[in-house]
Amino acid sequence: MENSKVKVKQIRSTIRRNKKQELFLRSLGLRGVGSVREVVETNAVKGLLTKVRHLVEIEKI
Repeated sequence: MENSKVKVKQIRSTIRRNKKQELFLRSLGLRGVGSVREVVETNAVKGLLTKVRHLVEIEKI
């Protein structure tokens, strides 16, 4: 079974946010507002996206 990919775009800043949320975005490969990454949708990635869903935009590929 092949894992699907998702496109993640950071749409909000990490200023005045919890430090953990900033680290979650870094672990997804996002470095600032407007940055985009394609990541494999594993359980770990789904958990990270749940924690920062208010800061990112998610699109299935």
